[in-house]
Amino acid sequence: MTENFQAITQFIVEIEKLKKVERKIKPVGLSRYENSAEHSWQIALLALTLLPYAEQTPDPLKVVTMLLLHDIVEIDTGDKFAYDASHDDYENELAAAQRIFAILPDKQAQSYLQLWIEFEHAQTSEAQFAKAIDRLMPVIQNLHNGCQSWLEHDVAVSQILSKNSAIEKANPQLWQYIMQQVIAIGEKVGLRP
Repeated sequence: MTENFQAITQFIVEIEKLKKVERKIKPVGLSRYENSAEHSWQIALLALTLLPYAEQTPDPLKVVTMLLLHDIVEIDTGDKFAYDASHDDYENELAAAQRIFAILPDKQAQSYLQLWIEFEHAQTSEAQFAKAIDRLMPVIQNLHNGCQSWLEHDVAVSQILSKNSAIEKANPQLWQYIMQQVIAIGEKVGLRP
């Protein structure tokens, strides 16, 4: 049992590194960039808040666990900007997930790795909802911080809508609301159509 506690402690210390991974978006009202640990916390809470409005009925613990685990790979791979054409780096991210989760006792390591893979493939209702929430958070931030990352990276409204259409799987009405907000603010700040 002591070795399990040592492994868990080592894992927790390892994921501390997520606090150093800088994302491409600034928190609302701040001049610094967000880190991946902050993102993980906020999307977990966003998911819990939106679960009553989910199109399906995903398991809350599974959704939140996926959201807390999905970006851990960024310790090794760094954050990839969602609108970057080379964003898909599944093989490197899988290797990072295997390395990091292997720190844990075997049963937990396998469980976390399977949840990470399930999130990435987005085939279950939990993974689809979690993916939608992961996409939604930066949209909310951009809508409330002057479109900072969209403007800095010259992202067009059509790219935003295409990249974030997974939100519709979580809730079609929410997606309609978000689309309207993106189009309106895009016109206001001069984003390319």
